[in-house]
Amino acid sequence: MGDLRVRIDRTLCVGFGDCITEAPEAFVLDDSGTAIFVNPDAVERERLLRACDSCPVDAITVWNETGAQIVPGACEQVP
Repeated sequence: MGDLRVRIDRTLCVGFGDCITEAPEAFVLDDSGTAIFVNPDAVERERLLRACDSCPVDAITVWNETGAQIVPGACEQVP
């Protein structure tokens, strides 16, 4: 996971929890109902990308080690 950078836009997140369904080890909802990233190393890369890409409002953005944005839209690349 160390080669990825993950950002949750707290102004977009509405707390659907799809990321938590996909990777409950990595995400939780805070007291305001917004997703937070709590344990990035607890989930393998492919599941993490699926979890991030599952956000219905695209509140989670992921960049790879070169700085290229891979989520939203990474699921096409993940088997």
